[in-house]
Amino acid sequence: MTSCFLAGVFLTVCLAISAPLFAQTPGTGAPVGAPATSAPKNDYGAPDAWLCRPGRTNDACAVDLATTVVAADGGLTREAWSADPNAPIDCFYVYPTVSTDPTGNSDMTAGPEERGVVRAQFARFASQCRPFAPMYRQFTLTALRAATNATPIQADRTLGYNDVVDAWNHYLTHDNNGRGVVLIGHSQGSYVLMQLIRAEIDGKPVQTRIVSALLLGANVAVPKGKDVGGAFAHMPLCRSADQAGCVITYVSFRSTVPPPADSRFGRVTGEGMEAGCTNPAALAGGSGALHAYFTSVGAGLGSAPVPWVAPATAIETPFVSVPGLLSAQCVSNEKGSYLEVMVHGNPNDPRTDDIVGDVMINGKVVPSWGLHPIDVQEAMGNLVDLVARQSKAYLASH
Repeated sequence: MTSCFLAGVFLTVCLAISAPLFAQTPGTGAPVGAPATSAPKNDYGAPDAWLCRPGRTNDACAVDLATTVVAADGGLTREAWSADPNAPIDCFYVYPTVSTDPTGNSDMTAGPEERGVVRAQFARFASQCRPFAPMYRQFTLTALRAATNATPIQADRTLGYNDVVDAWNHYLTHDNNGRGVVLIGHSQGSYVLMQLIRAEIDGKPVQTRIVSALLLGANVAVPKGKDVGGAFAHMPLCRSADQAGCVITYVSFRSTVPPPADSRFGRVTGEGMEAGCTNPAALAGGSGALHAYFTSVGAGLGSAPVPWVAPATAIETPFVSVPGLLSAQCVSNEKGSYLEVMVHGNPNDPRTDDIVGDVMINGKVVPSWGLHPIDVQEAMGNLVDLVARQSKAYLASH
C-alpha cells in the first residue's frame, strides 16, 4: 500500500509518483485535463473571492508570523513581524496545488489548505507590498490522483486560468491605480502566472507596472546562456537585486539528491533551451546563504525534525529561522538546471542538522520531486529582501 506524506501545509501527496504535482503540456506549462467546459464567471468584487486584500482583519494574510531565530550555538531569539500598511507597491499571488476538494476543479470556498499555504508562502511579503491573493478554481489534488490512477475525472483545464485573468483585470481596474506590482506564484500558481504574462503582460503597456515576477517551483524556459527569449519575449531573468521588471525562478534539489533522469523539474523542451535558474541568495551568480522561514512544528510545510535544539526547548512562535544552516547555488549540467541546496548541519552543535522538505513514499525519498514542497520557505527571507530592493529600483525609475 502506498503511504502518504505531508508534503506541505494541508498538501497531502498520495500519488503514484509517475505524474507531476501539476500536470503540464510539454513546453507550455499549461494544465492537462478535460476540454474546457462552460462555467459562470466569478465576481471578484465580492470579498470572499479573495484570500488576501489589504486592510482586512479577517484575512488569510492577517496572521501571526513571529519567528524564533535558532542560532547554531542553540541560542533562541524572538523576531517580530508586521505588515506595512503604507507599502508603496502591490503583490499579486497565485497559490500552488493544494485543494483537496473531491471534484476536478476546486470550489471558491477558502479552506484550511488555501489559508495555510498563504500563511506559509505569501503573507510575509506584506511587509513590503499590499497583498492581493484571489481564490481560483484550480486543478485539484483529487484530479491529479485520479489521472495517475488512470481513472481521470472531469476537470476544466482552463477554468482556473480564466479565473486568475478575471481577478487580475479586476485588480488592475479597481485597485492598482498605476502602482508597481510583484507577481508571485509557486508550482501550479507559477504556471498560471506564466500563461498570464505571455497573454496579458509581456510586451504590452501594463508590463511597465511589473516590479518583478517570482515564478517559483516551475520550469521557465530560456535559451542556454541567455536571460530572455524563451518563455517570455521581453521579461528577462533577474541578475541583480536592484533590477526591476525581471523574473526570479528556480526549482530546488538537495546537493546530496540531484535530479534523476525522470525528474519533473529542471528541464524544458526545445532545442537549445534550458530551465532558468536565479539564485535568490546570489542573483549575480555563485553561492549564497539561504534565509529560510520554516514552520516551528514538526509536521507541515518546510518544517524540520523536532526538537530544533538539544536539549529540547519549546518554540512558542509559529515560525523558525536557522541562520547559517542552508546555502544554495544554481547549477546547470546533464541532470538539469536547478538550485542546489546545501545543508550545513554540525553534529557537534545543539541545533538540528537537517530540514524536512522531501516528498516521501513509504519512508523513502522520491528524488524526482527535489525540495519542491519548500521551494518558497527555504528562501523566504531572501525573496522578501529582494522584493524590497526591487521596489526601490522600480520606484526610482518610475
